[in-house]
Amino acid sequence: MDVIDSSIIVIYVLLTLLVGIWVSKKASKGLDSYFLGGKNIKWYYLGLSNGSGMFDVSGTTWMVGMLFLYGAKSFMHMWLWPVFNQVFLMMFLAVWIRRSNIMTGSEWILTRFGDGKAGRASHSIIAIFAVISAVGFIAYFFEGVGKFLMIILPWNIPLELGDVLLLTSEQSYALIIIALTTIYTVKGGMFSVVATEVLQYIIMVIAGILIAGYAFFAISDVEINVVISEEWRTIFFGSELGTHWDAKFKAFDDLIDTQGYKMFGAFVGMSLLKGFFASIAGPVPSFDFQRILSTRTVKEAAYMSGFTNLVLYIPRYLLISGIVVIALVVLAPEMGTGQGLSSDDLEVILPKVVNDHIPVGVKGLLLAGLLAAFMSTFSAFVNASSAYIVNDIYKKYVKPKATNRHYIKISHAASFAVVALGVFMGFFAESINSLTLWISSALYGGYVAANFLKWVWWRFNGWGYFWGMLAGLFIATVQFFLDQSKMHFVEGSWLYQISNTQAIYLFPLIFGFSLLGCYLGTYFTKPTDMGVLKSFYKSVRPWGWWRPVYNCLRVEDTTFQRNKDFWLDMMNCLIGIVWQSSMIVLPIYLLIRDYPKTIIALIVFLATTLILKYTWLDRVKKIPN
Repeated sequence: MDVIDSSIIVIYVLLTLLVGIWVSKKASKGLDSYFLGGKNIKWYYLGLSNGSGMFDVSGTTWMVGMLFLYGAKSFMHMWLWPVFNQVFLMMFLAVWIRRSNIMTGSEWILTRFGDGKAGRASHSIIAIFAVISAVGFIAYFFEGVGKFLMIILPWNIPLELGDVLLLTSEQSYALIIIALTTIYTVKGGMFSVVATEVLQYIIMVIAGILIAGYAFFAISDVEINVVISEEWRTIFFGSELGTHWDAKFKAFDDLIDTQGYKMFGAFVGMSLLKGFFASIAGPVPSFDFQRILSTRTVKEAAYMSGFTNLVLYIPRYLLISGIVVIALVVLAPEMGTGQGLSSDDLEVILPKVVNDHIPVGVKGLLLAGLLAAFMSTFSAFVNASSAYIVNDIYKKYVKPKATNRHYIKISHAASFAVVALGVFMGFFAESINSLTLWISSALYGGYVAANFLKWVWWRFNGWGYFWGMLAGLFIATVQFFLDQSKMHFVEGSWLYQISNTQAIYLFPLIFGFSLLGCYLGTYFTKPTDMGVLKSFYKSVRPWGWWRPVYNCLRVEDTTFQRNKDFWLDMMNCLIGIVWQSSMIVLPIYLLIRDYPKTIIALIVFLATTLILKYTWLDRVKKIPN
């Protein structure tokens, strides 16, 4: 690595640490300051922070591989998470969540189910889920950043004790960068997280523009057209994927056949089915939830969620598309004629391009941007998970009365514990792709049923929530261990078949199992107290099956009106998904020089933006402060 590039990275890391520690004094005022920034951070800073937190290096590595292999339609792979949950937040969920005026997602559950045994059971299970998902994400970050830095950095730094290899160089790199990020996250809480993430976002945007510009001017139209086919360019598809690559790149089509997405119509249908329920279920209890609760008003929560969509996708896909265009020209000819390609080969495309094909100076900024992407997402998850441990477990059940200083010390310990567990899990992960699929499909699949019902069905109670979540967590955990242990199963056995099935196709099974737990838990126990339901429904005002509660409120207040915006919200969500998708494909088509499709994507983006101005933004402006 050139001295200029190394210097840029060192300056960036030091600047991040200094900024994080500099603002950390504000975090010492109490838990509200530590975990939510005192609910006094401007919405556009939170939006930039939220967008930065989603711009992680492991996800970027995975998206580069997907775009390289599947072409323009690969943006639909993003629906595995699903990314359009941000659209549902923007349209109505952020407003519903912020009206609760509490600190964490699991504390929010008590406003829905009350503070009795059932409410506490539901409160505990969502706090446990928050910690488990954070541990899973830290493992995902550990796997991704280690693999990335191992190829980029020139030094071989394994940790050995005699003849025993304790840590590979990949694991050593991951531990070093995780340790540095943990320092400022633990020290400064939400203030440090947001301040450093705004800085990191600026660096990532600069890196994305520079890479896109370099790819645009250094790679010619002819070089790109020699490699990609018309099928690679199109976003349209049938029940099965067509041949994406020319005969000389047969290895790539063979890899597509092994990845489980060949029946693309079924994959997209399952992703949309899961995505719809997962999006209405609301954000999982992590940094996204914390950003919404950190806003100053309900109106600003909606603004922040909309702004997150706007600032995230075009800059991120400028970077991803630039990397892929370079990879298509310089890596595809050799890779496409090889044998036995796997998902692991896709995961090294990003670091290989950065290492060998990016000019000096730009390389340093890009590496700083990718490190920023890792550090911002990692710090956000650590801050959110420690909030659940301290506020929802320790403070509520272990030591209800203590000083703010004591709770902040416990939050420091909780942060270190979550990081340690995540790193431990990362040692056993098969690949970034396996963790991506487990988190996005199995783990989140177990979350969906209970959290969908909590919004829309008045009879659903705390015990139903507890058993539904527990059933989902159980089957998601079983699926993870089956996936990691599949090499030990007899080929052809039912365990082998399950372990080799893509997690997204198991979603109906996971969802159904969890739904059964919700149903049985609800009907074998008494309903939630009507006073709790009335308070929740009156403040949050969700749509759905709430007629008994609505009738009680109408007796008390004849002017009370139910929420009649379901169809308008759903229409806005549909428009929002098209709007979001246009922001993803626009940079792709621009950088592969497909100008007719670029113009179409731009027109769609401008048209949907204008529509949402009238159907969404004007409505948000009318929300009272």
